[in-house]
Amino acid sequence: MDTYKRKELLVGALMLGAGLFYLFLTINLPRKGFIDASTVPYVLSVGLCLLGALQLLTATKATQLPADPDADADSSAATPPDYPTVFKTLGLIAVYVALLQKVGFPIMTVLYLYAQFIVITPREQKVNHITYIIIAVVTSALIFFTFRQGFDLMLPTGFLKI
Repeated sequence: MDTYKRKELLVGALMLGAGLFYLFLTINLPRKGFIDASTVPYVLSVGLCLLGALQLLTATKATQLPADPDADADSSAATPPDYPTVFKTLGLIAVYVALLQKVGFPIMTVLYLYAQFIVITPREQKVNHITYIIIAVVTSALIFFTFRQGFDLMLPTGFLKI
């Protein structure tokens, strides 16, 4: 078995194992109804198990194409890793988590999403501020009211007191 296929099988096995472990932990959560606080963990664990199984299935049928050494050298030279974007994202996540309780979920989520959209926008593309703000506000409101009304779970409101 070649190295490529082994790596793909290992990734699939790890995904399936993580999904099964997460499912085992989720089964121990108390249930209050059909849709409650444990619904999302069930969906995530089943999804992870399905992805792991699909990865294993795909890996068993995978065959690595003969590699052209010149193509690999050209592709890695053309796209170097973008470490500043990774560090900016980690910084944004840290600020989001640090201020979530004080400022509140709706405002912090809007600010985080807007800033993250700007960070991940390619340098050669113009930043579309209006679209980013609209997407951030709608997404934040949708998530907040889904958790509050649909799942009956309170997210931190901060100083908004809603």
